[in-house]
Amino acid sequence: MKINIIKDGKNITLAVEGKVDTSTAKQLEDAVKSVYDEAETLTFDFKDLDYISSAGLRVILSAYKVMIKKGGMKVINVNEMVMEVFEATGFADSMDIS
Repeated sequence: MKINIIKDGKNITLAVEGKVDTSTAKQLEDAVKSVYDEAETLTFDFKDLDYISSAGLRVILSAYKVMIKKGGMKVINVNEMVMEVFEATGFADSMDIS
């Protein structure tokens, strides 16, 4: 997995490539935590994300709980397979996911 952190003032985007699973979720969690202090909004760009496991979903949910109090969070460029995971878990109903 590769994570590219893109900063536009207080709007931070994490562009994630590859797979987020039990072996890589900690890396994503660390990247998210590293931008909390400076981020007003957080965007996950999943254009190049192939797979997300429950471990990755936990990271997304934790980030959502923090960011919803600060300014917001969204997940963009989600492919069909990953969107199915978000829909099956109910994430698509409560988060801004496209």
